[in-house]
Amino acid sequence: MADETSGAGAGRIAAAFFAACRDELAAPKPGNVHVFADGHRMTAVDFERSAAAAARPLAAPGARVGQRIFDAVEATLAAVGSNTNLGIVLLCAPLATAAEPMPQDLRSSLACVLSELDRQDAALAFRGIARAFPAGLGRVEKHDVFEPAFATLREAMAEAAHRDRVALQYVTDFADIFELGEPSLAAALAVTSDLRLATALTYLRFLAAFPDSHIVRKQGVETAERVRHEAAKIQVKAQTVRRLDDILPTLLDWDAALKRAAINPGTSADLTVATLFAHRLRTILPSAHNSD
Repeated sequence: MADETSGAGAGRIAAAFFAACRDELAAPKPGNVHVFADGHRMTAVDFERSAAAAARPLAAPGARVGQRIFDAVEATLAAVGSNTNLGIVLLCAPLATAAEPMPQDLRSSLACVLSELDRQDAALAFRGIARAFPAGLGRVEKHDVFEPAFATLREAMAEAAHRDRVALQYVTDFADIFELGEPSLAAALAVTSDLRLATALTYLRFLAAFPDSHIVRKQGVETAERVRHEAAKIQVKAQTVRRLDDILPTLLDWDAALKRAAINPGTSADLTVATLFAHRLRTILPSAHNSD
């Protein structure tokens, strides 16, 4: 019976992950891939196939975070032949692990998961990152993913936290997700029933809050700051509408301009997926039923 219960929980977590990825793809996110426009030599279909491939390994019952990361990367590469979702996988593997025991409080469970990360988690995550080989990945003096792991995954992420917003989540118990992303999504859903608009608003909130680290890595801080300031202006306008159609032309015009310049705010998109995943996980946790 315990194995059946675990399997059922894994199925719900995998379904929540896939749904979150589809929710994110359904929203027009300037500079990123979505159903309204492909970009950066990738398509929305590539991302949907990647989500389907990564869902099961991310939700594997009893698997440690590092194993989930490595297996999800391998499954993605087998499905689409390229790195489409490394940041998503790095963020969602700890969330999926934290949700497995069906806790009352997701963030508290996540904090425990992160505190228990070990060197084996780091070794497997390093292998996964090296296999995905994201754009802009270079060699570093300490905790290089092409070298053996000599620290826990959390310690390695702490070393990269100043330059990578995904890594920063590992040392702040996912503060950007729980303190910025989820409140932004909840505020948007309080005034619109359109999840696509709410998702776009959440994405703009991330993009306006700090320089996107994927842009910084590829095009530098100055470009990332210009994008951040433009996102802040569009966010103000987007917050005044209640229908996606009322802001869609503005979003798609900026989307086309960013893609012409090969600018991809990938970190903001990854954080948006993680926010949507956390939002969906809450619907299957015991606390959701206790609040009815």
